Amino acid sequence: MRIVVLNGPNLNFLGIREVGVYGTSGYEELVSSIKKKAEKMDIQVDVYQRNSEGELIDLIQQAHYDKADGIIINPGAYTHYSYALHDALASVSMTKIEVHLSNIHKREAFRHVSVTASACDGQIAGLGFLSYQLAMEAIMDKCSGQADS
Repeated sequence: MRIVVLNGPNLNFLGIREVGVYGTSGYEELVSSIKKKAEKMDIQVDVYQRNSEGELIDLIQQAHYDKADGIIINPGAYTHYSYALHDALASVSMTKIEVHLSNIHKREAFRHVSVTASACDGQIAGLGFLSYQLAMEAIMDKCSGQADS
């Protein structure tokens, strides 16, 4: 099984920006926790971070061509306004889970709306690094037919 993890703008600044919201753990620690969980689950995982919307779209399309089993995406601020990311996600047929480290529904009003979530199979928010681990489990369950439709 192969999962592609896509992190959007500013996630490379974890541990630096808004530590009251995102904590002090850095991006490298996030990637390490994802890879450790993937290894335990016997999943091949590729993790990317891009600040550019177009580059994220390219990675979504590449995941399709590479026949990945699933995508975990944290679109960052693009969550709230990127119809281009929505359309790219909607165009691929693999399992897609949107994740957020913080609970976007407890933050500023503009963050309550996700234009990308409707192109995904599910959304996990507010659980920090655990959001990614749960998303991996969800993709594995859906791919093995264990998850409810």
